[in-house]
Amino acid sequence: MTTDIQTVIIGAGVVGLACARALAKTGREVLIIERHDMIGSETSARNSEVIHAGIYYPKGSLKAQFCVAGRDMLYRYCAENGIDHKRTGKLIVATHEDQIPALRDIEKRANENGVNDLVWLDGSQAIAREPALNCVAALESPSTGIVDSHQLMVTLLGEAEANGATLALNTDVVAATYENDVFTIETRDRDGQEMNLTCAELLVAGGLHSQTLAHNFTGLAQASVPPQHYARGCYFTLSGKAPFSTLIYPAPEQAGLGIHLTLDLGGQARFGPDVTWVDEPNYDVPAEKRAGFAAAIRRYYPDLDENALQTGYAGVRPKIQAPGEAARDFLISARDAHGIDGLIMLYGIESPGLTASLAIADHVENILSRQKLKAAS
Repeated sequence: MTTDIQTVIIGAGVVGLACARALAKTGREVLIIERHDMIGSETSARNSEVIHAGIYYPKGSLKAQFCVAGRDMLYRYCAENGIDHKRTGKLIVATHEDQIPALRDIEKRANENGVNDLVWLDGSQAIAREPALNCVAALESPSTGIVDSHQLMVTLLGEAEANGATLALNTDVVAATYENDVFTIETRDRDGQEMNLTCAELLVAGGLHSQTLAHNFTGLAQASVPPQHYARGCYFTLSGKAPFSTLIYPAPEQAGLGIHLTLDLGGQARFGPDVTWVDEPNYDVPAEKRAGFAAAIRRYYPDLDENALQTGYAGVRPKIQAPGEAARDFLISARDAHGIDGLIMLYGIESPGLTASLAIADHVENILSRQKLKAAS
């Protein structure tokens, strides 16, 4: 079997780049294809940049496993490579007594996931730590932190390229075909020039676009492709000095973790995201959302001046559950799902995808390497 290149990765977000690094380090010839003119400009650039501890996810889920393992890998990788990050810790707060059972459930789930460092604080203890806070109880997560996601992605790309990987920007993958153990990728650049290339291994890490490509993939079992839904999350920034020194999260909501307060590495506070289901990705932040944000924030930060909230940015999460349905796990679709060796389709890689990226990459590399060894034997 002769192909143009051994391994193609579609998507240069943080997960695609982490996978490129892991695969290139094995000696593979890797090509990363990205439709935009820069890396990580969609989901990976439009989040809270939080390193999650692994608290919320169901026991045994991929989100739980990869978040806990990925958290430790990410802190280590940042330290070894000089990537800006900080263990800020966070407080998950109950603002009413009837929310305390929810915190107990979170603590139980965290313990099941191997997150054993949570600390209970009563209201007075939490307020002593953060005087601007309103709460009756809180769970402290010391292993939560923040990271410069762009610096992380640049470092991952640099290491991948140092191991022989190549990045092609401004290149759309419009279709793919699998036939006779070969993948044919149809691409189009910004000038409309079309080119086909072949590869032996294919990883689709397309984020918001993975299902679109899957539906234009001849030879891929369409029954293996999950539905696609989009959840937009808006953020507002806070002018002036941040009122907290740690991250503040309310009790979680069904589709997300509520409008929480995070800090960037410069110390600026931002609030979000909310959850709005949309028919297609868009990054609008309607100014009329400010009043609703202010009302939600005042539950734990009663002294908020609504006029200090400034329109920030929005991100869109690639959801594989419909509005009102229970959250679904990461879907890493490999041979057992679609019957094709050498193909991995990533679906629904939303939060905690940033935290989990290095662990996901190791998992992807292990799958492809095992298949390669089996084919050679």
